[in-house]
Amino acid sequence: MPKARGAAGAQGGLAGALNAALKENGGLWFGWSGQESEDRTGNMNIQRGDGVTTATIDLSKRDVDEYYNGYANSTLWPLFHYRIDLTEYESKTGKGYERVNDRFAESVLPLIEEDDLVWVHDYHLIPLGGRLRERGVKNRIGFFLHIPWPPTRLLTSLPFHERLVRTLLDYDLIGFQTEEWLGSFLHYCENELGAEVDEATGRIAFEGRETRAKAYPIGIDWDHFQSQGANEEAKAAEQRFLASTRNRTAMIGVDRLDYSKGLPERIDGIGRFFDQHPERTRDLVFIQIAPPSREDVDSYQKIRAELEQKTGQINGARSEVDLVPIRYVNRGYSHAELYGFFRASKIGLVTPLRDGMNLVAKEYVAAQDPEDPGVLLLSGFAGAAQQLGCDGKGAVLVNPHSPDDLARAINLALDMPLAERKSRFETMLPTVRDDNIQEWTLDFCGDLAGPTAK
Repeated sequence: MPKARGAAGAQGGLAGALNAALKENGGLWFGWSGQESEDRTGNMNIQRGDGVTTATIDLSKRDVDEYYNGYANSTLWPLFHYRIDLTEYESKTGKGYERVNDRFAESVLPLIEEDDLVWVHDYHLIPLGGRLRERGVKNRIGFFLHIPWPPTRLLTSLPFHERLVRTLLDYDLIGFQTEEWLGSFLHYCENELGAEVDEATGRIAFEGRETRAKAYPIGIDWDHFQSQGANEEAKAAEQRFLASTRNRTAMIGVDRLDYSKGLPERIDGIGRFFDQHPERTRDLVFIQIAPPSREDVDSYQKIRAELEQKTGQINGARSEVDLVPIRYVNRGYSHAELYGFFRASKIGLVTPLRDGMNLVAKEYVAAQDPEDPGVLLLSGFAGAAQQLGCDGKGAVLVNPHSPDDLARAINLALDMPLAERKSRFETMLPTVRDDNIQEWTLDFCGDLAGPTAK
């Protein structure tokens, strides 16, 4: 069964980051188990381990189809990633989304104590704060959106968009990854809802209630990720990776198999590079790690088929008996193994068409050897670009829609001298190290609990 992003028990960048925050601060993590049940038993599975308590419930097949595969991932996900061409507007799935959020509210209500801070995460659970308010919850409740917030003109294509946004205003504090998406949200509230908005403070007054919105760029668990470098698994992965490259420069991409990540466009850019520089086929090998996700959704099946086709075409045209220019791996790896792979790769290719933050970009920087660091090629449409671009002195920012721009950046990275690589790495390092998951958690929870959130 697919796992819910942000559900207790899920794995990945977001789940790992939140798990680290709970270990540090204590608390209880509630969400969908990622499992289906034959019917709604109402049973809750509570587990304690590794310093974290999780409480999960199963969903019925209908709930998964309408709420998770339907409204969350076939309506909100594409729309919020600016893919209106892939967005499905079905009243049935919208009702399922609200029904499941009602069920979540009923299930978690008995677990909320009087002095708890309640922190709701991501687009699956936007109405949850309002549902808790309807049930009498007076606690401080915050919400954080881990994906982009669309411009007003895109959002208004969503049926009942006002209804969705109104539920966000039931929170005391709303967090976004970047100032850009915070600005889009405030613009909607002022121009579509007619709310009173103070852009300087993020305060929103609407129908007798006041809330605050602010940007909180998420970071990685720096200490934990660094500890992976000393792991024998990481060292073995690095050596295995290096041995397989046969003295070629390794370029790596690590992404969920998702159309927002720009994987077909990435392969087009690499194909353009080899077309323009056929003599460099023996200089570069690209390894794309793309674990499958949401395989029950049609658009994800299509992206996998397209990626395999494009990779096969380039390999068919450029392979020799002793080399293949692109390796496509459709599986996941442990954090330790990824650390080793990043360390061994002299180019990190992170080129989403649109992304909330993209922690892979930060993990790639964190894994580099300070004396011989690699080059990060980063989409200007990733949230991380605002932190890692560093006015042209950090990551090399690229346009993922342009094969020529990707080809240019790859050639630049291949030829970049050590002094420039070190300078770019040293420019990015402080924000990756210091703006970490612990600081992010402290900032948000401090604002939620403190007087500034009132």
